[in-house]
Amino acid sequence: MSDSVLSCLMIPQHRGFFRMRIYEKENFGGQMMEDCDSIQDRYRMANCESAQVMEGYWLMYEQPHFRGRMMYMRPGEYRNLREMGRSGMRYSSVRRIMESC
Repeated sequence: MSDSVLSCLMIPQHRGFFRMRIYEKENFGGQMMEDCDSIQDRYRMANCESAQVMEGYWLMYEQPHFRGRMMYMRPGEYRNLREMGRSGMRYSSVRRIMESC
């Protein structure tokens, strides 16, 4: 990684509930989990290929414990995460984006 910032994104503050479903396969197929943090450790899911964000804003990370590359997710349907320019990337942890104190 370099030591320079190439882009940034303003993430809106969210004060409501947080709800997200992740799916093992694309198009919401396979095993489904809701409101999770560690995909591999907690649910023994090997991969996450689609997701539905119902409420809140989320970051999905490629490594456990919120490390590695990440993807910002806002409310909506994500039918195929690999087609979103992240081919070969596996997601291992998820974090809610809450308002700052």
